[in-house]
Amino acid sequence: MDIHTVQCPYCGEHLEVFIDRSVPRQEYIEDCQICCRPITLTVTLDLDDDTQAHVEARSEEE
Repeated sequence: MDIHTVQCPYCGEHLEVFIDRSVPRQEYIEDCQICCRPITLTVTLDLDDDTQAHVEARSEEE
């Protein structure tokens, strides 16, 4: 597992999330460690370069 830093869409704090590289595309909900609100995380791995991962963090309102 890798660690990636994202910004909470609610409070703006930077958080570390774990990335499971065994799944090329995944979406899950993780609570912010600061404000406790649910963040939807979408992780997409670059199939051409397995060292690259794109992580999108968004609120449930989006």
